[in-house]
Amino acid sequence: MNPIKVGLLGIGTVGSGTFDVLKRNQEEIRRRAGRGIEITMVADLNTERARELTGGQVEVVADAREVVSHPDIDIVVELIGGYGIARELVLQAIANGKHVVTANKALLAVHGNEIFEAARSKGVMVAFEAAVAGGIPIIKALREGLSANRIQWIAGIINGTTNFILSEMRDKGLDFDTVLKQAQQLGYAEADPTFDIEGIDAAHKITLMSAIAFGMPVQFDKTHVEGITRLSAIDIQYAEELGYRIKLLGLTRRREDGIELRVHPTLVPASRLIANVEGAMNAVLVQGDAVGATLYYGKGAGAEPTASAVIADLVDVTRLHTADPEHRVPHLAFQPDELSSVPVLPIEEVTSSYYLRMRVSDQTGVLADITRILADSGISIDAMLQKESREGEPQTDIIMLSHLAREKQVNAAIAKIEALPTVLSGVTRLRMEELN
Repeated sequence: MNPIKVGLLGIGTVGSGTFDVLKRNQEEIRRRAGRGIEITMVADLNTERARELTGGQVEVVADAREVVSHPDIDIVVELIGGYGIARELVLQAIANGKHVVTANKALLAVHGNEIFEAARSKGVMVAFEAAVAGGIPIIKALREGLSANRIQWIAGIINGTTNFILSEMRDKGLDFDTVLKQAQQLGYAEADPTFDIEGIDAAHKITLMSAIAFGMPVQFDKTHVEGITRLSAIDIQYAEELGYRIKLLGLTRRREDGIELRVHPTLVPASRLIANVEGAMNAVLVQGDAVGATLYYGKGAGAEPTASAVIADLVDVTRLHTADPEHRVPHLAFQPDELSSVPVLPIEEVTSSYYLRMRVSDQTGVLADITRILADSGISIDAMLQKESREGEPQTDIIMLSHLAREKQVNAAIAKIEALPTVLSGVTRLRMEELN
């Protein structure tokens, strides 16, 4: 059987990794796929560099439209990134009857519903394992391996940059700005790290996982997103004293009244495996009703780890290239006409436990006032830490951990606490998840 022909859009870090791994393991891949998989065209604005990377073995063009419209190309691999030209090229490839493999989580989180519907209409596949958690096969696990389960929740460390920063802040007691500069120097953070440190990258990924887990349309615009830029080293230290570690988590949970979908810094018990994922590594914890908890760990970025996921998709598409479209695995795991209209809950309706830190005057009655406000708001305290005041400084930090409470109750209580004359600063509030 003739090899299947692939057109590659973009030969940067992941694109060059894909080309190299496919070439290095071509015989193993052919044996798995049932036929060869060959990259025959590459589109990149830097054509000279593209020719160097491919050794002159493929046709190189500057205009990606030539690839998506070429009659001999069976699969288009989109590794350009972003929402703009990538969307146009992916939709054009689909319109031309070509399958698409992409690592573009931003594109699918924002335009996934449109893209999946277009692919369904044309009877082609859009595969995106590389869009979430790099080389970790979490999309395949959710869509296929766990298909017998009613997924209850997912919690993921799905951005290596922020996990590296938080690990360094905890290990070395450094503040955020200092560690960010180190991360940029080491290549863990981009020159403009906004998507990473503000939680947007993680939000793209948890949006896709949530849609697959719960069988609903992609809804990035309803995801609550908080980054780590306002996180203080002192809170990381206090969390450690209380037996917790702070991680930027992507979280999605099924509830009777809807779906929670959120990204934010989270206190996790230090005894949990996911709390001990350090550096730039990724991990995703999935709770199913039948299997219980399963953990997926590995490199969430990099040339060859991400290429591993891209090529796994190429193998899947090659295997199913001639299959009846109605019998392929649906893009979002559930049959398109069976997707749920269950609502995504606003953050005010989320239920969580909370870490509350406040600087207060070190005088009689302060703690009683605070606990009374919390009790009146229906919030019970699980643990408390009061730091000794420094000599000559009549103020101290009080840290409280709450039991489960609804976010809007906590917000109302914080407003009342901050209005107390003995509370000297704004209340720092972080959410907590036991993940048990």
